[in-house]
Amino acid sequence: MQDLAINGGPRAIDGTLPSFRDASGRTFGQEELDALAEVIKSGRLSFLTGKKTAEFEQAFAEKYGVKHAVAVANGTAALHTAVIYLNPEPGDEIILSPVTDVGTVIPVVAQLAIPVFADVDPITQNIDPASIERNITPRTRAIMVTHVYGHPADMDAIMAIARKHDLFVIEDCAQAHLAYYKGKLCGTFGDVACFSFQQSKHMTTGDGGMVISNKDEQFGRGLRHCSDKGWPRERGGRDHLFLAPNYHMTELQAAVGLEQLKKLEQFVDARVASADRLTQLLAGVDVQPVLPLEGTTGVYFFYSFRLDPAKLAVPVTEVMKALTAEGIDGFIGYPGQIPLYAYPLIREHKTFGASGWPFTLEGVRKIDYADGLCPEAERACKETICMWWTDRLEERHLQQIGAAIRKVVAAYAKPAVAA
Repeated sequence: MQDLAINGGPRAIDGTLPSFRDASGRTFGQEELDALAEVIKSGRLSFLTGKKTAEFEQAFAEKYGVKHAVAVANGTAALHTAVIYLNPEPGDEIILSPVTDVGTVIPVVAQLAIPVFADVDPITQNIDPASIERNITPRTRAIMVTHVYGHPADMDAIMAIARKHDLFVIEDCAQAHLAYYKGKLCGTFGDVACFSFQQSKHMTTGDGGMVISNKDEQFGRGLRHCSDKGWPRERGGRDHLFLAPNYHMTELQAAVGLEQLKKLEQFVDARVASADRLTQLLAGVDVQPVLPLEGTTGVYFFYSFRLDPAKLAVPVTEVMKALTAEGIDGFIGYPGQIPLYAYPLIREHKTFGASGWPFTLEGVRKIDYADGLCPEAERACKETICMWWTDRLEERHLQQIGAAIRKVVAAYAKPAVAA
């Protein structure tokens, strides 16, 4: 115990780990600089006059083998665009996981739909198909599937449920760039898929997102119109067919995105190789890494592992403090130590003024978002440590990360009871 850095001992990690927050953990080159300079010199910073956004959309669509790709301002905007495309009636229900970013649920509530939280699989922490099935009602319109931590959800089971009940499927691939489920890219199973290019993602444009689909039109509206003020620009003139925001991506973002997309395989391969190596280094340590399903290829947005509180002499929060002192860059639980439905936005209906819409609308199902709603998710949020991951980690970093985890877990292990 005296050797722990939190108690004054030497840190296991020498210096600072590469971080997504700055150039130490991001890979940019002259290509991105040249692309930015080209846009600046052209004076065309908007998609309305430039060409980079259209080129980025085409390249991304080709990468995923889909007909349509629409670049937007960020990942939350991508998901909102998808929900607008669905066109739910107020009070319609959308099933999603409580172990995901709040950007997944905001679009649901913003369109006056009711978020229905299905529990997660205790091993993968992805949405549990059996829980999805249990939560379907006559008002259910869609399933929103987040491939959390970059690991594919059980898409065979989820798509079977969607077909059985005629449900729309939105894939949230913000953390799952180039993840594969049984040889097929995540993002190509559902009706629509959404991506984020925020600073921490596998490839980045600072902020930015993409929506992809093979559908030409859905529920009387085109996908592109849903992020462009309901405006069918292709017809010429000005018209606004329905309520929709302006979520345009800038030409500067698209220019960076084009160059980052060319390097995406490199970024993903590096993340996966580093994660696989750390899993090897943690052999024999009393932790449970969150690994991809068999037959799938996860891409490690985070490297996450679970602790068993029954085997610890201190709370998980104390373990995290000690890991931080050793130099680990991480936190407990995703999206935090409580699931999404425990935040005031959902539990206290902090939405549109004092109205509480959509939760208080007449005729909608009143859901109790109390503790115990999704017990597996609640446990996962309290027992999982998520470490930020990048493509710039080297063997020396992985050795030190492994040593830090081994050191802290051993120090705080509950003493074995004598026979």
